[in-house]
This record gives sequence, structure tokens and C-alpha cells, in this order.
Amino acid sequence: MSPHRLRPLSFLIVSLLMLAFSETSLSARTASRVSEFKLANGMQVVVVPDHRAPVVTHMVWYRVGAADEPRGTSGIAHFLEHLMFKSTDKIPMGEFSKIVSRLGGQDNAFTGHDATSYFQRIAKDRLGTVMEMEADRMVNLRLTEKEVLTERDVILEERRSRVENNPGAIFDEQMNAALFMNHAYGVPVIGWEHEIAKLSPQDALSFYKHFYAPNNAILVVTGDVTPEEVKPLAEASYGKIPSNPAVGPRSRATEPPQRAARRLEYKDPRAGKPSFHRYYVAPSYVTAEPGEAEALDILVKVLASGSTSRIYQRLVVKDKIASSASGYYSGSGKDYGKINLSAVAQDGQTLAAVEAGIDAVIAEVREKGVTDAELERAKSAYIAEYVYESDNQARLARRYGWELVVGRTVADADAWPDKIAKVTTADVQKAAQKHFDLRRSVTGYMLPEAPEGGGQQARQPATPSRS
Repeated sequence: MSPHRLRPLSFLIVSLLMLAFSETSLSARTASRVSEFKLANGMQVVVVPDHRAPVVTHMVWYRVGAADEPRGTSGIAHFLEHLMFKSTDKIPMGEFSKIVSRLGGQDNAFTGHDATSYFQRIAKDRLGTVMEMEADRMVNLRLTEKEVLTERDVILEERRSRVENNPGAIFDEQMNAALFMNHAYGVPVIGWEHEIAKLSPQDALSFYKHFYAPNNAILVVTGDVTPEEVKPLAEASYGKIPSNPAVGPRSRATEPPQRAARRLEYKDPRAGKPSFHRYYVAPSYVTAEPGEAEALDILVKVLASGSTSRIYQRLVVKDKIASSASGYYSGSGKDYGKINLSAVAQDGQTLAAVEAGIDAVIAEVREKGVTDAELERAKSAYIAEYVYESDNQARLARRYGWELVVGRTVADADAWPDKIAKVTTADVQKAAQKHFDLRRSVTGYMLPEAPEGGGQQARQPATPSRS
């Protein structure tokens, strides 16, 4: 059977799903669960009730990430995320997570290019406690020189473990640095090693005092709560913190016109089999024209996602020149998105042959588009993922928090499945013709060979730390 045709039963299921969503939109059903309000100090609050268990997920999002760092201080956003688990006047050194654990909960945090987020999963009756704790460290963090310098060493070891000991991570850094010529998305979130080594207590304190404020934050609470329960708790904790008038709109460098395809080669004896990679700069959901990002999602799903994708079927199944092939579209960034295509060469095959095969599939989609069956299969897969995520309170908290932190809205998040359902084959072909532009790309080969001038020295991995 052709890889681009659905079995009759599968096609029937897809058709019934799409019909159901056209009659009663998922966004209309989901939106009724979500409430929004704003505190007097400017902090946004989103509440998504789910009363199946007496548990809540509490997330605080800051509109700051690695792409907002002052030049020369790469890694400071991630560094500060680590320091937020140190101490305040009320919470002793290293006790924040221990207190959450003693309350029966779990906590963690993460940093990206566009956001920093802190979250706890806790019993409903402990929500007020973690709100007070999170509000406390929003403004009362203590940063002694010893704590800062000790944690800086931890970050350096984390980088050595996760990046320097991972040829794929090194290669990805080099690819992104070549893809973004001027924008900070080309700088790794963890930072460059030589700049991390120079980060000071004052760097951390300045970053903290400028960006960590209620009017630069979003609170998302999902789970066994109502807006009427959350609002007084939020006002009693976060509402007491004054806004910071110094917080303004984000200001970032933009990309110049990209006029030349770039290529790079990375050799490392630890790299495994030779692999091909290509990254394209693309618009994100924030910056794309209406319907364009949705079309890109469908396009890359059909082209490179999973064993039924065009590239996998052509290179792995039919031509047998690759042992694996994959790809994705990342459209969640505030300023830009990215298309990533990759494949591992089959034994005895060259990366040039793999590259030619991928280019042939891209050319075919640009010229002829995708089939109706491929379109419907991709739509149903995405809508199913959305439905499953809507059943998970932690994923709901991430969904709404991320949309808001990059400048979109709750309505945008809720409307996504309906917008996916409206994508046509013509939309997908147009996206392929517009965005598979080699001038806006970087092509890389990663080879399991020692580089000229000496081999890459592996380092001993460090103990993993908070991400």
C-alpha cells in the first residue's frame, strides 16, 4: 500500500473526527473552562479548573529568557533559575524544594530563550503555601557571593556534562549559531562556557531586580480550583508585591535578510554514524501570517514526522539510503521559528546521497503539494494530541503559560485545533514554496571522525543538576 494513502477504516475515523470538530468546535468547549484576571500590580492570572482529583499545578512564568540577556552575559537567565532555589529571609538555604516535598508535592523549573518558569504540583489545600513561597522569592532572594560562585561552578559542570560530552549538542549549538546571524536564538540557553565563567553576583542581582516582578509575570493554576478560590490567594501573596516601572516591552535584535545558504561540517569520533541535518529559519506562531504557522505544522508533519512521513518512506523504506529520518517545525518562539530535518546514513551510503534524497522530496512537495489523505491524517494526529493534552493539568498549565509569555492569548491557544482543521492542501504547498528556501538555511554534516589538528577530548560527566 502506498505510504501516502490511509486505510479505509482509518480514513473513516479521521473523517468522523473532523466532522465532530466542525459541528462543535473544540475551542468553544475548552474556552469555557478557562478564566483570566489581572491583579492590581499587573500580574496576569489564568485558572483552568479540573475537579477530578484534589490536586493543582501552580506555575509562575516570567517574560524573560536567554534571548533577553545583555550581550556578553550568556547563561545568566538559566543561572538565575538555579539561584532561585537558594534562600530568602524566610526560607533557609536549599530548603525551597525540601519544603515542597514535605508538603507532599513536587517542584522544578526551566529556562528557554523566551521564558523562565517555576512550578509545583501540590495538594489543593497547600496551594496558598506554595503561592506565598513563590511570591517570597520573586522579590526577597538572597544572593551571597559564596552561593553565587558555588552555583556558577555547578552550571559549568552541567554544561560540560550535557554539551561538551555530547557531540550532538555541540553540533546543534554550531548549527543554531550559523542559522541566526544576529538574533539571540543563536546563543545557547545554557550559555557559552567562557561567558558563564565570568558571571558575577552583580550580574545575577541586576538581572533579577529588573525582570522578576509581578508585572512581568504570569500565574497559571490548573486543577481542583475555581477562579473564586484562586483570586483571594493570589491577592494575598503576589498582590502585595509592587510592580516594577522599569519593566518595559522586550527589545531584541532582529535578523538581517538571509541571502546565502550556509554549510558546516563537524567531526567527532564519538558521533556515531554519519548524519545529515538542515535547519531553516521560519516564522513562528507569533510572527506568521494568519494560517501560515498552522500550514507549516501540517507540512512538516507530512514531510518528516514519523515512519509514515514522505522523507522516511523515500529514504529509509524505498531507497534504503538512510537508517532513520525525522523532522519537526518549532513555532513556539516569540520572534522566529525553525524547521529541522535530519537523517542518519545507512551503512555504505554517503551523506551527499541522503541530502539529494531529501532535496528531491522537498522539490516534489513544492511542485505537487500533499494529498488530501496526508492532510487529513496530519490534522487528526494533531487534534488528537491536543485532546490528550487537555486531559493533563500540567500540560494545560504549560500550554496557556507559554502562549501568554510570548505575547499570544488564551483565545489563541483555544482556537488552535479549529485553525488546524481549516488548513488546505493549497496552504501547505504555499508554505513549502515560501519557506523551503536554502538562502535561509544551514546544512550540516556530522561525521564520526577525528577533526584535523587533534581529536575531541571527552570529559567525565558531572552529576546532573536542575535544568
